[in-house]
Amino acid sequence: MKPSTDPIKLEVFKNLFASVAEEMGVALCRTGHSANIKERRDYSCAIFDGRGEMIAQAAHIPVHLGSMPLAVKAAMEGRRVSRGDTIILNDPYRGGTHLPDLTLISPVFGEDGSSPLFFVANRAHHADVGGMAPGSMGVATEIFQEGIRIPPVTLVKGGDLNRDVFDLLLANVRTPEEREGDLEAQLAANETGRRRLLEIVARTGVDDALRYTEELKAYAERMTREAIRRIPEGCYRFEDYLDDDGVTAEPIRIAVAVTVRGGQAVVDFTGTSPQVAGSVNAVYAVTLSAVFYVFRCLVDFDIPSNAGCMVPLTVIAPEGSVVNARPPAAVAGGNVETSQRVVDVLLGALAQALPDRIPAASAGTMSNLVIGGTDHERGRPFAYYETIAGGMGARPTRDGVDAVQTHMTNTRNTPIEALEHAYPLRVLRYEIRRGSGGRGRHRGGDGIRRDVELLTDAAVGLLADRRRFRPYGLRGGESGQGGESVLISPGGERPLGSKFHLRARAGEIISIRTPGGGGYGRPGGHA
Repeated sequence: MKPSTDPIKLEVFKNLFASVAEEMGVALCRTGHSANIKERRDYSCAIFDGRGEMIAQAAHIPVHLGSMPLAVKAAMEGRRVSRGDTIILNDPYRGGTHLPDLTLISPVFGEDGSSPLFFVANRAHHADVGGMAPGSMGVATEIFQEGIRIPPVTLVKGGDLNRDVFDLLLANVRTPEEREGDLEAQLAANETGRRRLLEIVARTGVDDALRYTEELKAYAERMTREAIRRIPEGCYRFEDYLDDDGVTAEPIRIAVAVTVRGGQAVVDFTGTSPQVAGSVNAVYAVTLSAVFYVFRCLVDFDIPSNAGCMVPLTVIAPEGSVVNARPPAAVAGGNVETSQRVVDVLLGALAQALPDRIPAASAGTMSNLVIGGTDHERGRPFAYYETIAGGMGARPTRDGVDAVQTHMTNTRNTPIEALEHAYPLRVLRYEIRRGSGGRGRHRGGDGIRRDVELLTDAAVGLLADRRRFRPYGLRGGESGQGGESVLISPGGERPLGSKFHLRARAGEIISIRTPGGGGYGRPGGHA
């Protein structure tokens, strides 16, 4: 007879496992080398059971966390891990997201065990992993142009660093010292997680610890089913568009049908555009991550984010489409831009069923700015990467939030002081883009204007969206303003597209103006 679940123990283990993931993140932040890690905190940490199923995650980056389970499974395929091993990967077609996101996965063994009790993993965005453009986020047409592609390989074996693999990676990036520092921080984060999990096992006993990993997944599944049961049964459809892929001007359709029945939901992206020439293709792991995020947001109970949340969900993403691209499609923008549009269409569909709970569209773009070149004062190359916040969509009961990261990203900005200290750049303007949020009974949040002056000649790239297809309003609310990008030089201002790569000269200014969120309800009326 199965022993009954102790609700107090369940809560204790829920917080114990989550605290391990959070402490891993603290270790990564404190020991990271780049501003991207230390300041923007563009990383995520999670805990998995011995079968590779997620049991806890920190409150980090949604697009990382929902996709990481596929990376752990890929790391386990055809490989017998040993005590002290760490696997590294970034291959988007093997559980990664896009090439700058490097994932490190380490098994956790008990004192006498021959099989791992847990796995710990973290994923961090590196400001450069090679490829044809500094920052590894250019407008590419195949994945080989985007940087070094790493299948699951053993970076640490039995506690000893595989220096050959490490050197191979560092030889293929523009900023090897910074990459080395960030990779060492990732290794330290996993070691922190390993130690804390073993402390939990030592205090609670291995049997209780493993039993409650299963109980936590079952609890998350029950609560997710309950949240889905609160959605009226039916089929809800919505579609929206990406502006273009950076290669042609053709809009890219993202379509979804969400069928809710009996505590389960089928999310079907049939009808979405085929994969495209440019780099806005998303792999299946990214699409799965966006679905995980949306349905996790619908659960208004305090539950753990783990593998149980996905059990009531079926995701259909046709192979060869822009939401399940096949090699060798370029995918750098799929992780950051297409994931946002997947969220928008899912929320648009669910707004038909839950009009009093779903907000209008937020900015819908991460506005990925990369600048790279040579820092002549320091005598070394540099690569700066940042996602720039926008406006949050208005909610059924209140306005949206100005100048905030939304949905699939959860990073901070790089403080001006840190940016100017680390790079040959100067921030001239950093302000809220007043009036860019859509009007409505509740207005959408405003976007941001960020003007960056180059102090040296450099390559500049942008992957952004929501220029032509603005963030939608709901129930009569108006759309938010679309984004803009401008090159300001002594000769005047030149509008730029949402996706570009160019050479700019010292003294020129890149001005990024992000979209505002959509409004909710008729302006001056009732929602």
